[in-house]
Amino acid sequence: MVFPKKTYTSLLIGFLCISNFTTAQNSKHQKISFGNPSEVDMDSLYIHTKADSIINYGIQKEAFPGAQILVIKNHKIIFNKAYGFHTYDSIQKVSLEDIYDLASVTKIIGPLPALMKLHSEGKLDLDSPFSNYWKPWKRRKDKKHLTVRAVLAHQAGLSPYIIFLNEVLKENGKIKKRFVKNEPNKRFKNEAYEGLFVKNRFKNKMFRQINRSKVSDEKKYKYSGLSFLIYPELISQITKKKYTDYLQENFFSPLETGTLGYRPKTKNFKNLIVPTERDSIFRKGLTKNWVHDENAALLGGISGNAGLFGTSLDLAKIMQMYNNYGVYDGKRYLAESTVREFTKIQYPENENRRGLGFDKPLINNATLSIEEAYPAPEVSAESFGHSGFTGTFVWADPINNLVFIFLSNRVYPSRTHRNIYNLNIRPKLQQVFYKAIKNKK
Repeated sequence: MVFPKKTYTSLLIGFLCISNFTTAQNSKHQKISFGNPSEVDMDSLYIHTKADSIINYGIQKEAFPGAQILVIKNHKIIFNKAYGFHTYDSIQKVSLEDIYDLASVTKIIGPLPALMKLHSEGKLDLDSPFSNYWKPWKRRKDKKHLTVRAVLAHQAGLSPYIIFLNEVLKENGKIKKRFVKNEPNKRFKNEAYEGLFVKNRFKNKMFRQINRSKVSDEKKYKYSGLSFLIYPELISQITKKKYTDYLQENFFSPLETGTLGYRPKTKNFKNLIVPTERDSIFRKGLTKNWVHDENAALLGGISGNAGLFGTSLDLAKIMQMYNNYGVYDGKRYLAESTVREFTKIQYPENENRRGLGFDKPLINNATLSIEEAYPAPEVSAESFGHSGFTGTFVWADPINNLVFIFLSNRVYPSRTHRNIYNLNIRPKLQQVFYKAIKNKK
């Protein structure tokens, strides 16, 4: 068939538009693959020079003994490097296969994808009272009307934290044997650490204290990890499945994140697990192979606030899935509308920058200096992520199609080591990869 010239031109333009749209759509479905900065118009020399300088200075100043950094741009892993050692004795080098304690990054990798999926399926209403799903709060006057949205956005006025370790220690620092034993039995199965087994019902004691905890009358941004201790139980109640099984079936297995999970010591990984803190209070030694966070430890290592371990590469897969608004390698894990809802600022009028579970840039972050900004001022307002107490940080930026992952054990040998904050290491590192785009000639 021969088309008139005008018709042929229109058809060609139409085909090219469809082709470009299809290419754009398919790019969202891609797996991450290895590439180099020049493939995505980034200055490789600038990246390596600056990143090496910042990290090595951080190690020199004992901000952390070692770290992993992984950066994805346009689905290409353009930077994937390990630095330093597990500890300051410089014996065990950090490898890209090493597993890190993710600390509070757990919040957006463990319970949050499960909650998002339940929301996608209409099983979790963000504007319903949290007490519809967590029944004990129905009997608490100050909690029964708090919405799921307010709780997830840290806008509900919940207490920031409860130190449950105080419940298991005597005044002289010795462990109360009625709560923790050195050998397991039917009533003491929850392993907090090697040779430390917590009473099965201690979890109920923790839940009761959370249920009775004070709620502020003032509804403004106040970060609280308490609800994240509840989420594994709540998710199990809604799904009728074990929390860890639900995560494995719906996210970790299909995403092929082999190291991502709880209680890595029990899984016989060949990978080394990077140690965290020398604990003189509870574990009486170097915390290694087991979760650092004491509240998660008292829950047997499985919690929503902390407890997940993994490598930077496995984290990259789930963060890229978020960056693609719920799709990875052609499979949809979460509804796009759900990811967009959870990753947007919920209460900007209250100067609360948070999304639903996700951290967000400071409001007006782009106008701030690197010293004042969080994270780097160059990230888009649509970007999101989370940091962790042990020295971890993950961030996704869909507008710039960039994922930044930083893993370290800054709490070694002690949590008093705060130079990761004082030197502003993570925002400065993140900034390097944005400036590398601008600096490309």
